[in-house]
Amino acid sequence: MSNRNAPEKKHPTPALGEHNTLRMKRLCSQEELESCREQIRSSRDPSQLKIIVCGGTGCRANGSSELAEAFASALAEKGSDATVELKLSGCHGLCEQGPVVVIEPKGLFYRQVGLKDRERDVRDIIEQTVLGGEAVERLLYDDHDSGKKIERYDDIPFYAKQKRIALCHNGKIDPRSIEDYIDVDGYAALARALAMEPDDVIDWISKSGLRGRGGGGFPTGKKWSFCRGASDRSMRYIICNADEGDPGAFMDRSIMEGDPFSVLEGMTIGAHAMARGICKAEGYVYIRAEYPLAVENLRNAIARAEEVGLLGDDILGSGFSFHVKVKEGAGAFVCGEETALIASIEGKRGMPRSRPPFPANSGLFGKPSNINNVETWADVTRILNGGPEWYAGIGTPTSSGTKVFSLVGKIRNSGLVEVPMGTSLREVVFGIGGGVPGDKKIKAVQSGGPSGGCIPADALDIPVDFEKLAEVGAIMGSGGLVVMDEDTCMVDIARYFVEFTQTESCGKCVPCRLGTKEMLTILKRITAGDGKPEDIDLLIEIGESVKAGSLCGLGQTAPNPVMTTINYFREEYDEHVLEHKCRAGQCKEMVRYSIDPENCTGCTVCARNCPVDAITGEKKKVHEIDQEKCIRCGVCFEKCRFDAVVRS
Repeated sequence: MSNRNAPEKKHPTPALGEHNTLRMKRLCSQEELESCREQIRSSRDPSQLKIIVCGGTGCRANGSSELAEAFASALAEKGSDATVELKLSGCHGLCEQGPVVVIEPKGLFYRQVGLKDRERDVRDIIEQTVLGGEAVERLLYDDHDSGKKIERYDDIPFYAKQKRIALCHNGKIDPRSIEDYIDVDGYAALARALAMEPDDVIDWISKSGLRGRGGGGFPTGKKWSFCRGASDRSMRYIICNADEGDPGAFMDRSIMEGDPFSVLEGMTIGAHAMARGICKAEGYVYIRAEYPLAVENLRNAIARAEEVGLLGDDILGSGFSFHVKVKEGAGAFVCGEETALIASIEGKRGMPRSRPPFPANSGLFGKPSNINNVETWADVTRILNGGPEWYAGIGTPTSSGTKVFSLVGKIRNSGLVEVPMGTSLREVVFGIGGGVPGDKKIKAVQSGGPSGGCIPADALDIPVDFEKLAEVGAIMGSGGLVVMDEDTCMVDIARYFVEFTQTESCGKCVPCRLGTKEMLTILKRITAGDGKPEDIDLLIEIGESVKAGSLCGLGQTAPNPVMTTINYFREEYDEHVLEHKCRAGQCKEMVRYSIDPENCTGCTVCARNCPVDAITGEKKKVHEIDQEKCIRCGVCFEKCRFDAVVRS
């Protein structure tokens, strides 16, 4: 990347992340860690100009890696590479506006940089901002509500209305640099934990009210105490569940990509709390292979932490040892369930098993094991730094702290959102997400991924916590929020999610294997226009049986999309079955497109855009749609500017 030996360049291109880097020796005590932190901070100038390019997967897909290279080359040519630090960070969160570039310490936020003209954008930022001290106005964020340009990162409503704890380092540090992590108090939490008795660490986690962020919401401190108290005294396995499989979810991926050291630090604290004074401890991060950047940054973080004595043998000279391995999963959704995940690490087919025994007593290789997800481990480090009272003071009495959501679907500002527990869905969707684009109305929000429920628009004032979501038939899940507008068919949505869970079912237990298949068959029949009046009640009956009889969480929650859509949108099911009508126009077999001769101007736009040449007519004369050829794609309906295409 750096091309440092190219003779034709007057100034060598700086390697990303090489600025202010120390050659760190192995740290053998907490005092040496603090001394190292002071050295790192004293070697850095807080007023130094920094160009921070988002290096998350979303921005990389839009060319942010090449953008960073372009900045490096341009800085070298200008001779500014010695005075400007160029950093490739993790995800900033506002994925809708990527590639994102932030200029510190000014806090300038530039969006869609290099998306249309990389050379021009890079040149203008360097000349106007780096050298001239002025903002490049055309690259600033456009606020939809005020219609004004917003310069500073912290003033953009998307960020200003969040409270970032798990994501506090994302977009600010280089995820490959352990120096960057130590600079932001990295491993201070581990040092504090190592000086505490293991039971006291568990007590802190219990007092904080932290509950598992993987979906179940089980109290983390209680889970740790079960594992520590297991009768087998030979080994403890500490596992991070990074097998994020919900469609549209990318919370854990982004933390692993942007802040992997915090996850490893949290796991090491957990290993100390659950194993020290009892037995050995080993760690596993189970991560899906479809996350190559997260895997790469994680492996680098493990190697760097081991090099400097913050992971591996004799951590910080404490005598405590903890090694972490990476296990790449094949992407099976069911492996998000902890017993299936354990089976997969063991080299077996990823299938859940009956409990008890619970993993805390007999887990990986038959040894006591503890599994928490990525966000939970990241929160552990924040709790040890801030104290349990601080964390417990955020959120609600039963759901403390914050939660990270991936906000996707029909939403203006899609991306990563972190808010205190108890924040209303309305605030998340409209206050942070900016609402539904265009003139469309919101119809529902689906919470909890394919196992979650669909919450109607009139219930958006519900506070987001574990109990309140359960009351409306939804779940927190790992944190996926899918926003749906009026053009969404709720029956088709139910079909889509049941099809996903049916495909991902391991097939071990009959209720899930056959129940989801039968539900999918009925939903396909309804969306094809062949539904029967008794089908709706049959869906409810089967759904209740699947929930009650399935072995694991996948089967127990698979009916949620069906049950909630029937509960809140029963009229759409009735229309599909009784009237053979899809009000959203998404079920193609029920839709017919025709042209209203009163409104048709003969502009030919519909005919020119029809993919199957089903529309005929001369220019400035009324057109017609051949129903035999029409594939009901709806392109003509979307393209017509005169409301001449009628959907019925």
